[in-house]
Amino acid sequence: MEGLVPIPEHGRTFAESRRVRLTDMDRRGRLRLDAVARFLQGIAIDDVDETGWGAPEHLWFVRRMRIDVLEPFLADRSVELITWCSGLATVAAGRRWSVTGDRGGRIEVDSVWIPLDAQQRPARITHFDAYVEAAGSRHVSARPGLADPPIDASRSRWPLRASDIDLHGHVNNTVYWQAIEHVLFGAGPELERPLRARLDFREPLDLGDPLELAVTGDKHHLDIAFVADGRINAVAAIDDEL
Repeated sequence: MEGLVPIPEHGRTFAESRRVRLTDMDRRGRLRLDAVARFLQGIAIDDVDETGWGAPEHLWFVRRMRIDVLEPFLADRSVELITWCSGLATVAAGRRWSVTGDRGGRIEVDSVWIPLDAQQRPARITHFDAYVEAAGSRHVSARPGLADPPIDASRSRWPLRASDIDLHGHVNNTVYWQAIEHVLFGAGPELERPLRARLDFREPLDLGDPLELAVTGDKHHLDIAFVADGRINAVAAIDDEL
């Protein structure tokens, strides 16, 4: 698990469980990445709700996420999740999750989030006492982790729907993972094997944006660019080796 911060011995951690339901699985019974992202988002929100940090003045915007599927969730029907703060910066914080299934599935996730103020501008992190001990002295960076892939490949439209928009008026991050799942269904690595999926968010997407997916690579490595009006809004990379 290169570069992943282990569960801290001291400091705040937060745990919950989830049932894997029909709407979370693909046709083979595998827990989909967009369902994983929804689980991760839900427990992160519950964690912040419990500490009360920033509410209601701030909201969190995910900058980048890395999902390491160490053991695919193929027969698991319930999962245990634990999350903690993995590092800090002036205007960013790291969040880690560890996800285990009842039949051997295992996923490790790392991410970086930026808090926004009421005007949706990056805000300084202060009075973060609930999370500081777990974060330790580790520093995180809000800079993108993935380079822009070529976007001159053939593109396909990905129409956005009203149901993709969340409370804050932008396309929710789980929708990006739905698009990634769609690409993987036809062109990606063998999903019954371990894989690494990385996703960098550049600019928010709105309902009226003419979104296209530009896909390059092969079954061992895929690059996916989320392109709207010629600009790259997000970049994903999928590898069949961790």
